[in-house]
Amino acid sequence: MIPATKHPEFDDHEDVVLLDDPGKGLAGFIVIHSTALGPAVGGCRRARYHTLSEALADALRLSQGMSYKNAMAGLAAGGGKAVLCDLGLQFSREAVWTAFGQRLENLRGRYITAEDVGTAVADMQIVARRTRFVAGLPSRLGKAGGDPSPWTALGVFVALQACLERPLAGARVAVQGLGAVGFKLCERLHRAGARLVVADIDSQLTARARLEFNAEIAAIERIHSVSADAFSPNALGAVLNPASIAEIDAPIVCGGANNQLSSPRSGELLLKRGVTYAPDYVVNAGGIINVMAEFHCEAASVVEARVLAIGDRVSELLARARTERRPPNEVADEMARSLLGRSRSRAHPGSVAQEVV
Repeated sequence: MIPATKHPEFDDHEDVVLLDDPGKGLAGFIVIHSTALGPAVGGCRRARYHTLSEALADALRLSQGMSYKNAMAGLAAGGGKAVLCDLGLQFSREAVWTAFGQRLENLRGRYITAEDVGTAVADMQIVARRTRFVAGLPSRLGKAGGDPSPWTALGVFVALQACLERPLAGARVAVQGLGAVGFKLCERLHRAGARLVVADIDSQLTARARLEFNAEIAAIERIHSVSADAFSPNALGAVLNPASIAEIDAPIVCGGANNQLSSPRSGELLLKRGVTYAPDYVVNAGGIINVMAEFHCEAASVVEARVLAIGDRVSELLARARTERRPPNEVADEMARSLLGRSRSRAHPGSVAQEVV
């Protein structure tokens, strides 16, 4: 594995911590991109990676994305990410998360974690026995906390409203992915009177969406090409690539998935096709807004107002992009880097981890 500083995804990251305790099933990285605006904050992802290099690529990318997301959300927080390798062996969950919690505590608050893909509230509860630098725990009466996905879904919902610039009633929205965020988004869209077309690899979820929302079902490999008023990616990253962009039949792309662009050039291709793209890390900031409110023991009532502000933020960003005739992702990256005090231009990358040996 090449050194992190030589990695193509390295962006003057402040710290890369190797997690290597094979006896307890702990392998991966904690990566801190920036603490210019506050402690680095970002979830802990656990997934199957073929190599540590692949995990490092994901961690470097995702931590940079968290810096941009937190900056654009107006949070006093920098960006970081923990990426753990699911080794596919029968390790004690208690051992894995206890070991991770100790490594987190050793950073003395430079990085604050929460649940992410492949992790759960129960995991963070174990981490919390070793360190206080963790959020995403069960909410206390009147306080922010708990599952952040409803807040992420609300942010995507108001961002879609901002993109459409008209009521959602009667609008046809193609939703890719019916996980925690995607399904909650569909609930909100259905209540608002939108007509839904959905796709997911889990046929039980699509059947449930048909029953509860009268949704049409599309094949997962074709959902991006469905004729609709908006396409909302809420599953994996890199869904917006040259091939899929050529087939998109919606004037708006706005969803909760991280790192939707396969490369910065994808933003240019969308612009040339006349498709309005709402940058994902501006749209999906609702969860991290809730996490930060929880960490600071703020009332749950403050979270909604902050998440609703995502709609105005998206409107302002898209208006600037139209005025400057530039891709919205390029404008957002420039704004985020300015907030971080990083004048050197570096486009936010795509999401597909590539092995570097």
